[in-house]
Amino acid sequence: MNVFALLFVVAGLGLIGWLTARARAVRFDRGGQKRLHSLPSQHGWYVAMWTVLPALLFIAVWSALSPALIKDQVLKAPAAAQLSDFAFERDTILGEARDAALGRAESTFDPTAEALVEPMRDAIRFYGWTGTGIAILLAFAGGAFAFSRTSPAFRARTRVERGLMLILLLASLIAILTTLGIFLSLFWESMRFFAMVPPQDFLFSTHWSPQLIDPNDPGKSLGAVPLFWGTFFIGAVIAMLVAIPFGLMSAIYLTQYAAPRVRRWMKPMLEILAGVPTVVYGYFAALTVAPAVRNLAVALGMPFASAESALAAGLVMGVMIIPFVSSLADDSIAAVPTAMRDGSLAMGATNSETISKVLLPAALPGVVAGVLLAVSRAIGETMIVVMAASGAANITLNPFESATTVTKQIVDLLTGESEFDSPKTLAAFALGLTLFVITLLLNIVALRVVKKYREAYE
Repeated sequence: MNVFALLFVVAGLGLIGWLTARARAVRFDRGGQKRLHSLPSQHGWYVAMWTVLPALLFIAVWSALSPALIKDQVLKAPAAAQLSDFAFERDTILGEARDAALGRAESTFDPTAEALVEPMRDAIRFYGWTGTGIAILLAFAGGAFAFSRTSPAFRARTRVERGLMLILLLASLIAILTTLGIFLSLFWESMRFFAMVPPQDFLFSTHWSPQLIDPNDPGKSLGAVPLFWGTFFIGAVIAMLVAIPFGLMSAIYLTQYAAPRVRRWMKPMLEILAGVPTVVYGYFAALTVAPAVRNLAVALGMPFASAESALAAGLVMGVMIIPFVSSLADDSIAAVPTAMRDGSLAMGATNSETISKVLLPAALPGVVAGVLLAVSRAIGETMIVVMAASGAANITLNPFESATTVTKQIVDLLTGESEFDSPKTLAAFALGLTLFVITLLLNIVALRVVKKYREAYE
């Protein structure tokens, strides 16, 4: 049975369990003769959880194990004996046979794969129905066990709340473990890179040329300082010079000056910018902003200005993160107690004086947190810099010159035909680890600022 069909069946059994347990709990309380500890719906949820969760857990485990079981059974078939002659192509042949067995391909190109189609189909059918039967059996067994415990004195509410708490805990652990897994994978490959290139050469050298690596001393060509500077210059300087003024002024206007009807329209329209795909911003930067910036540079007396300038990428990146600054600044200003604003106005201060001397200082921690989160978002941006920024690693203060970023170089290093264990490829993981640590620190600082802000005004 298809996995989605099986999930639908399990969900149906959970619904049946909920209805039957609820109906039984209602009968217990009929006439008011017995007082239930928990509501009938809570008894229903208890039975539904025991019906669905064990089956779902088994389906997840079985989906991970069944491909290996199917492969072992197919390899035991007589038709698989000739696979020993194709040791390097075995997985490809088995994949071709699997596609044909599942109907994804009308036929196979390899005669060996054609001979394995029927054994593959039998193995898929056998393990598919085996998993289906066990999942349904677990659903019935779990539901029957929970249903047998339904009684007027049974504390279903407590059990359901504990079950929900466990589910929420697992969801939190998945997010934490995913972050940990990302860090460990980057750390492991980065250690392989630093075994070839000294960390001081990578972190403090100013020459970046991964195309011309000296096998005897790869550190001479893999100094990442120009990349760090380009990332900082584009994402934290140019982009912030655009995002902070416009985002902050938008937040002040929407919270202090705009009529309610205008705010209802303008705030969603501003936040639409956060939902635009970054590839669209990249196209806009490459096709519209970059030529305009180059024409401006030519008009200013720089005839050899590049179309792939730091200014073009930074401007579009700043527009992209305006909603981040605006939204958090809006929330911070709106969270300032009304008494502070009213007191300032009552003392004779104008509206602009109240904003600049009372509201903004009071909301400054929240605004700073929003700026830090926007910076971390900007320095991790990929598509805009890939499409609009240059690959030239330069340390320059001229925004009209070419510059590159860490994310741009990661894309360039991982797209090509270099060996995976070469210093050039492994440098991408070292760059990724450095970027991960920087953004993590920025997020930690921002969260600390937000925590301090919330404690001050709760």
